[in-house]
Amino acid sequence: MSSFDAKAYLPTLTEEPGVYRMIGADEEVLYVGKAKNLKRRVSSYFQRTASSPRIGMMVAQVRRVDTTVVRSEAEALILENNLIKSLRPKYNILFRDDKSYPYIKLTHDSYPRIGFFRGTVGRDARYFGPLPSVWAVRETIQLVQRAFLLRTCENSVFANRSRPCLLHQIHRCSAPCVGLVSKEQYDEDVRLASLFLNGRHSEVIDRLSEQMHAAAEALAFEKAAQVRDQIRALSSVLHKQYADSARDEDLDIVVAVERDGAACVNHAMVRGGRHLGDHAHFPAAGQGSEADMLFAFVVQHYANQSASKRVVVNLLPEDEFEQPVPGATLALARNERERAWTEMALKNAEIALRVKLDAGARATHRVRALVEALALEVAPERIECFDISHTMGEATVASCVVWANGAMRNGEYRRYNIDGITPGDDYAAMRQVLTRRYEKVATGEGARPDLVLIDGGRGQLGVAVEVMAELGLDLPLVGVAKGVERKMGAEELIRPGVADGLVLGPDHPALHLIAEIRDEAHRFAIAGHRAKRAKKRLASTLEDIPGIGPARRKRLLTAFGGLSGVRNATVEDLCRVEGISRTLAEQIQRQLN
Repeated sequence: MSSFDAKAYLPTLTEEPGVYRMIGADEEVLYVGKAKNLKRRVSSYFQRTASSPRIGMMVAQVRRVDTTVVRSEAEALILENNLIKSLRPKYNILFRDDKSYPYIKLTHDSYPRIGFFRGTVGRDARYFGPLPSVWAVRETIQLVQRAFLLRTCENSVFANRSRPCLLHQIHRCSAPCVGLVSKEQYDEDVRLASLFLNGRHSEVIDRLSEQMHAAAEALAFEKAAQVRDQIRALSSVLHKQYADSARDEDLDIVVAVERDGAACVNHAMVRGGRHLGDHAHFPAAGQGSEADMLFAFVVQHYANQSASKRVVVNLLPEDEFEQPVPGATLALARNERERAWTEMALKNAEIALRVKLDAGARATHRVRALVEALALEVAPERIECFDISHTMGEATVASCVVWANGAMRNGEYRRYNIDGITPGDDYAAMRQVLTRRYEKVATGEGARPDLVLIDGGRGQLGVAVEVMAELGLDLPLVGVAKGVERKMGAEELIRPGVADGLVLGPDHPALHLIAEIRDEAHRFAIAGHRAKRAKKRLASTLEDIPGIGPARRKRLLTAFGGLSGVRNATVEDLCRVEGISRTLAEQIQRQLN
């Protein structure tokens, strides 16, 4: 039982807004929460009947309650979110937020550029969003390009164009880079695009219609036809690609479902009356009732993202509650349209949860089969796989990919540039990458895998055995050889000290798991190798020209947006770059063309 004296402590609390932390044995932070009134909120935990078994279990472990008073409920929300992320309390429901939502970015340049953006928004541009998926951003940008002909090129390319690019030829850009559109007209296009991205679609179409009629009355029929095409592009896409409401409105729909001990919170967005799709979230830690998870998601998500004024949810607490997001109202659906959107979000949440549960069951089945096939002592929770990639010894790159708890962990992938070996020596490359990776594990710094896969035969596996012996590590090792016919399903699994290789066959679930991890290591290594090789060949192409050193090469590539831009530049264009004489420009053009 808890040794915390709630009766003595609670009267000392203030009624100001703030954040409270429940502290357990060994100074473990059990729970972090915010309150508009600290005294009333903290006291509610120590009533005779706990609101849920989870809360009752937590309160029984409390040894101390720490509080931090802030000036407003909004400040409490921000502080709570920061503490949850940094402390990761045991009884808080946590959602992964390692990937931010994508935005559409409209720069503040003289001729603004529209583009994709993901990250923390700043004041360097106008940002529209967030949107639920990269697909929604790309689709919207393409629509804006067709309707308003805004540029998408980088400033380095825009500043050095001497003739229109392909996008102008296919009617996706008005070519402000070469002056084919006036500044006034481009600014008007930007203004209309901004209105459209803010969801004011009807207003945009009305204004375009006025422009079309005015141009027709002035006998500017070519201009009128151009505006007519803009209206058609907007209208056709709006009707075809989105579920529209009758009114321009902004809504967020957040629903939570729980099945078989797993939970999903689905977040859908309606902007300007258009349903832009949804995104499923799963708790990374902690679990509670559906209402608890829904409110935990809302608090954590909207601490970093803007919210619409109305957030429609599928359930609310039975008791009176504080609105968790300043400036936004959480409420149930109020009409048939909102109920339809809520039902759609719930259906998608159930589908996503079912897929996740099926994937978890499949992963468990594969791991169990792997343990039996390789006679492992424990079921692996973390598997690492290594592969080497090069072209005739050029630009050698090694990859390490990680599978953990049923899924690939992209954030833990690592690439290693291999240097100081004889080109094409795969054994030396494998020795170098394994040494570099597991030196940290030997000193207790890196995560220790339960199984290490080596993409290769007995030679590569032998190198791995030697490296582990040198480092004093005892890690299960398995080599994955492609087999005599080099066909999928004919892979041979090679184990240290076992003379015969193990061929499981194409239908074995353990081989499916191994092949998935091995293929990912192969893909990751090839991608790194190709990037390194392309960079090396690009640099060497310019480096081979006498008189082009690192500084001039950098200025050329920056000015023309890459090697293809340098290759297509005229002698006069090249001469405008600092440090490039006419003689040198002619030599560059001869050698690159």
